[in-house]
Amino acid sequence: MRHSIYIVFLGVFLVACSGEQKSEDHSAHASSSQARPTNTNSLMLTDSQVKLANITTQKVSMKPVGQTQLLNGVLAVDEENSQVISSRISGRIEKLFLKETGKPIKQGEHLYEIYSEELLTLQREFLLAKEQFESLGKQEPRYESFYKTAERKLLLYGMNASQVEQLKRSGMQQQRITFYSPASGIVTEINVGEGQYVSEGAQLYRIENTSRLWVEAELYPNEVRFVKTGDRVGVRVSGFESEPLEAKVIFLSPEYRANTQIMVMRGVIANSDLKFKPGMQAQVLFTHSTRNALSVPVDAVIRDEKGTHVYVESGKNTFEPRMVRTGIEDFDQVEIMEGLKENEVIAATGAYLLYSEFVLKQGVDPMAGHHH
Repeated sequence: MRHSIYIVFLGVFLVACSGEQKSEDHSAHASSSQARPTNTNSLMLTDSQVKLANITTQKVSMKPVGQTQLLNGVLAVDEENSQVISSRISGRIEKLFLKETGKPIKQGEHLYEIYSEELLTLQREFLLAKEQFESLGKQEPRYESFYKTAERKLLLYGMNASQVEQLKRSGMQQQRITFYSPASGIVTEINVGEGQYVSEGAQLYRIENTSRLWVEAELYPNEVRFVKTGDRVGVRVSGFESEPLEAKVIFLSPEYRANTQIMVMRGVIANSDLKFKPGMQAQVLFTHSTRNALSVPVDAVIRDEKGTHVYVESGKNTFEPRMVRTGIEDFDQVEIMEGLKENEVIAATGAYLLYSEFVLKQGVDPMAGHHH
């Protein structure tokens, strides 16, 4: 399927380029035909074809290459980044501004309204202390201390600075006090209803801050030695494979299942735009056993039923397929055990398009009859 898609695309860009070739003058045609390689296993492209197919080249060189390990994982809430919101004071919940779980909320948004006899008493004490301070404070400094203490109590029991300021200006007690969200995140629990009486310390909401998430995966005993706390691993979230992430391993925990010790690996990923949700499937990738080896980019290697090959540049815009034997590979590089020498130039990108054009022109697999 993948090859057929490339073949269709090649047909389009070859047709697009043929018009340009027809417009070239006769001498350019003659020059081109003289330069065309006699090797029937070679492909010569025009500059336009190379550009349209995004074919780039690079030299074969020695680079660090490791073995890539791929694990299935899942995104989870960072429990260290969640917050339980409990009632600061006893009273009756008059209004819930958020009544459904799973809804996002921002820090400072309305959360609930409460009617509290205790808060009304504290407000009265504050207004009395304020009045005494304003009339007697110059003669008796202790009234300032009473006033400041009454203000601190209001703040301690959940009124914010602007609510206290409004109380100062109006001199009127507020029957119902609005409480605001102390954090941004997703509301995952609501443990109260409107009209319900709550005591001080009662749990009302749970808010999960998802700007940072955990990714968790399981390691088998033979894989544990390759990962340690503090390592950086690659993460690809299902549906967002084109946006690779990096996670820092923060925890390794052994678990015993069916007489086998499984190690649960936990990493942290950033999620500032909140696009990733807890429960999403992911792949965790890490590289181990790294060594310096003759290597080429992963995209340069073509694999089919005949084996593995790359396209070597034999002249300007001219490529020929060559069978290779590969070794270990990681995210970016493939080790070449046989078939290439250092400093030879290969097609680093666009190799599948070269493969497709060869099939179109020759009608056969480029490596038919070749064996390593």
